[in-house]
Amino acid sequence: MKSFSFKVDPITGEEYYEVYVTGQRLLNNPCLNKGHAFQRDERHELELGGLLAHGVASLEAQTQTCLEHYRRKSDDLERYIYLMELLNRNETLFYALLLRNLEEMIPIVYTPTVGQACLQMSHILRRARGIYIHPDNIDHIHEIFDSVTLPDLRLIVVTDGERILGLGDLGSDGMGISIGKVGLYVAAGCLHPACCMPMCIDVGTNNERLLNDPFYMGYRKPRLTGAAYDEFIEKFVLAVKRAFPHALLQWEDFAKHHAFDLLERYRDRILSFNDDIQGTGATALAALVSGARIRGLRMRDMKVVMCGFGEAGRGISDNIRTMMEEEGLTDAEARSRIFPVDKQGLLMADDPTLEPQQRPFAHPRSDVEGWTLQNPDRIDLVDVVQNAKPDVLIGVTAQRGLFTEGILRQMSSHCDRPIILPLSNPTSKVECTPEEANLATDGRFLMATGSPFPPIQTANGMQGIAQSNNLFIFPGVGLGAIVSGAPKVTDRMFAAGSQALAGMVGAADLKAGWMLPQMKDIREASVQVALAVAKEARDSGLGRRIDDEGLETIVRKAQWTPHYLPYRLDPCGGRH
Repeated sequence: MKSFSFKVDPITGEEYYEVYVTGQRLLNNPCLNKGHAFQRDERHELELGGLLAHGVASLEAQTQTCLEHYRRKSDDLERYIYLMELLNRNETLFYALLLRNLEEMIPIVYTPTVGQACLQMSHILRRARGIYIHPDNIDHIHEIFDSVTLPDLRLIVVTDGERILGLGDLGSDGMGISIGKVGLYVAAGCLHPACCMPMCIDVGTNNERLLNDPFYMGYRKPRLTGAAYDEFIEKFVLAVKRAFPHALLQWEDFAKHHAFDLLERYRDRILSFNDDIQGTGATALAALVSGARIRGLRMRDMKVVMCGFGEAGRGISDNIRTMMEEEGLTDAEARSRIFPVDKQGLLMADDPTLEPQQRPFAHPRSDVEGWTLQNPDRIDLVDVVQNAKPDVLIGVTAQRGLFTEGILRQMSSHCDRPIILPLSNPTSKVECTPEEANLATDGRFLMATGSPFPPIQTANGMQGIAQSNNLFIFPGVGLGAIVSGAPKVTDRMFAAGSQALAGMVGAADLKAGWMLPQMKDIREASVQVALAVAKEARDSGLGRRIDDEGLETIVRKAQWTPHYLPYRLDPCGGRH
């Protein structure tokens, strides 16, 4: 049974919640709880008398008190635990606090601290949040979904925990990622929290540390594989379509051997996308478009080395190729300017060990004829940088220090301002830091990173370090797809969002080295990305036929700002 409904008074136009729970059940519902902000008439009507102290607090006062509590915590993990406790107690207050301190708290509720939290999730978990589907309850999934008390579920972020950030298989402890991503959808994309749900597909884990941990709370068996895994996912998707037909499903942190398959299998069957593939690619492309503007080039003029060719590497390369083709290159010409490097070195077309997602970007042997190599049997990253002379070096390898001083110096020897994108998370996995790039290139570099870094003093003055955070893309893509009524998310929607994001970076910021908007502008970035996505959906015949002004009105109206609405008790308890 639903716990409340969104309502508008037909006479006064007042927005309010019609609630179907009272007393302690109301206070225990994080979506409805206002704490001491319940007004005196509400306390009487909703049977809260005696359950609260006499005083009535404002949301602003509550936020200030919580900020004091937060800043007393001794380390980032304790701050994360505090914020999750607040989220589980009062969602409106949590988001009010987060939005008032966005730049300070985003690194706590998401990268890099969320990685540390996921590593210890079973040990720090106070209260389960979201929905866990595992082999013991998959046959009851319809009843589980029918028991959801939210009034209108429109967004689901789901992970199977097999590839959490750069940390690997964390089983059900990876739920922290789904929770964090939902939080970012609300904070940045401004979806109402009652429309969003984190989920975990817990099909076991192959992580021996977790299997031997007596406190691990997940399904304590090896992972399902093959047909059993495929059948499990199919049941899950069919149940989502039946119970939440208008919801967008975001696949999150699946291992690459599942991620590409799931994206292709379901992208036309259900409104869905994979942020690790598509969101990462679109965000990185926006940074590169800005970098090209700073250097006075077009994307088609640049050569790119892509280190790590799983989900993120393929997604970024697809976006770069698409942009180069839009600027006039053929498909073959665009691919020839992208140099994919993975564990076997430069990917070569005659290598029988290539994975399916790697083959389209592998190079023929003719492309490397005449190259000077350290080892004729293997073309390493240093060989690629020395011989291809790229403008751009991107890393999604989770290998700390992969971009050595020698490689960075080589980049700056043939390029006046090399563009360096060490995108791995968390910070402990980054391929190089801004300080290392600054020293190796004598300050002649442009950089966007996966984790946040402060601006750095270079020989040319203070330079901004953009955070190539998917947060700039996925909330807007999700919001745009939902409000447009599109039945699926296309690659062109991501491309449109990417160009809209790059277009937000003004001349002054470009001059200071910023290649993406700054975090303080994240909500407006989501608006612009959502608008671009909704327009592309409309123009491609997939979305609602509404003019640009009408779409902007809908997008901005869909954005929720934390505030307390009045409550009215439905005497029928929602049963009419």
